[in-house]
Amino acid sequence: MVRFKSKLTKKEQEELLIDFCRVLAEIKNPEEAAFFIKDLLSQSEAEMLAKRIQIARYLIQGMNYRDIEDLLKVSHGTIARVNTWLSLYGEGYRIMVERLDKNKKIEKNVKPRWTDIRRKYPSYYWPQLLLEEIIRNATRRQKEKIKNALSKLEEKTELYNHLSKLLHQKV
Repeated sequence: MVRFKSKLTKKEQEELLIDFCRVLAEIKNPEEAAFFIKDLLSQSEAEMLAKRIQIARYLIQGMNYRDIEDLLKVSHGTIARVNTWLSLYGEGYRIMVERLDKNKKIEKNVKPRWTDIRRKYPSYYWPQLLLEEIIRNATRRQKEKIKNALSKLEEKTELYNHLSKLLHQKV
């Protein structure tokens, strides 16, 4: 038997929206935001929202529709909708774009170290971290086998060079 759920009342809708806004306000850093977005949205939904923010940013900077279309691969209609929202409301876009630009200026002066990035996002670098751990814990004979395998690689990447340095370090 199919069961139909009733629609939420206006008060219930408002309470849900307020709770959602509170959740957003509790996000403390970009990493938490990334985790939340990953859990909340699909990849295409997140990309769509990110593009809307960038469209708003470009429109605020005075860029024309054609350039925005070419840069972000979005339709004229999408740009027009964001422009309409900016014209009618736009406070949220303007605040976020202003803060984003301000934070980017600050971030340009601070260059993260590669090790800090790897430590913050280990799931993206797990193959490298795994290989490094294998090399650190390998016996001398195992290290020789790994060296031979690496020497046969045709293309020597940064990862190859890094792992090679680890292998040649004295224990």
